[in-house]
Amino acid sequence: MNNSLRLSPEAQDLLFREARTANSFTDEPVTDEQVAAIQDLVKYGPTAMNCQPLRVVLIRSDEARSRLLKHMADGNRDKTATAPLVAVLAADTNFNEHLPTVFPHAEGAKDWFPDADAREAMARFNAGIQVGYFVMGVRAAGLAAGPMTGFDAAGIDEDLLAGTGYKSMVVVNIGHPGENAWFDRLPRLEHEQVVTAL
Repeated sequence: MNNSLRLSPEAQDLLFREARTANSFTDEPVTDEQVAAIQDLVKYGPTAMNCQPLRVVLIRSDEARSRLLKHMADGNRDKTATAPLVAVLAADTNFNEHLPTVFPHAEGAKDWFPDADAREAMARFNAGIQVGYFVMGVRAAGLAAGPMTGFDAAGIDEDLLAGTGYKSMVVVNIGHPGENAWFDRLPRLEHEQVVTAL
């Protein structure tokens, strides 16, 4: 155990060491209050220009779930069908519309992104960072997350996100871990393989 960390060993385990990508869940529901608590925590994670482009689309109705399942890869379809809650995490390509609110000291910042491709690239990069915060937030709530990228993103965008300017990035199954929820922990790279000092 590394004593250099301020976070308690129990919190370290909850967020990192003992947490895994869940592949099965109990049928205990995930409440709107839990989702609100997660968002109220993860919104404080940093993004460039405080742009906060992540959008969380909760798949709660049977009709929406049925539509989503058509776009999931074969290996992800069954677990997505049975998870208590599914969230589509997307990047808002119109994030700049909120810059007057979230980046108020920079007058005119909303108009700094006239190029749609550059705006989408910034949205995707920063939403990608926020996806990590969201997964940590789910774990902090005592829930398990099953993030997946195995799906037809264009199909989801056309079917479930049409007209929003949102681009799907990750689908996350959320709930309490069920029977045989975890695969074996895969190896991690060691410090010297990752960290270089110049």
